[in-house]
Amino acid sequence: QVQLVESGGGLVQAGGSLRLSCAASGRTFINSAMGWFRQAPGKEREFVAAIRWSSGEPVYADSVKGRFAIARDMAKNTVDLQMNSLKPEDTAVYSCAVDRFASTSSRLDNKYDYNYWGQGTQVTVSS
Repeated sequence: QVQLVESGGGLVQAGGSLRLSCAASGRTFINSAMGWFRQAPGKEREFVAAIRWSSGEPVYADSVKGRFAIARDMAKNTVDLQMNSLKPEDTAVYSCAVDRFASTSSRLDNKYDYNYWGQGTQVTVSS
């Protein structure tokens, strides 16, 4: 089992920054990937960013490229999401997740590939 706990959400004005953190405990998987997804009210959960655990290779949704950065700390088993130049449309509940079986060819943007999920943290961007 893997337990994931997110932190760092909150309220910020447009143009501001927030840093989310996801702490993983329990069993870890060398070949896994960790991702961030978000869900706004009335919308489907969508991919934001992911990172391959062993290589550190990041993957981003087009909507956040150049504004968000994902990074992992292998010693602490954490994955952070630095969010800059935030927009009101970034408002959502952000959740981290683990894909246990990610391969080097996995796209990492499919929510159905992820096996474990955190409870989520609210990010609200005011205009």
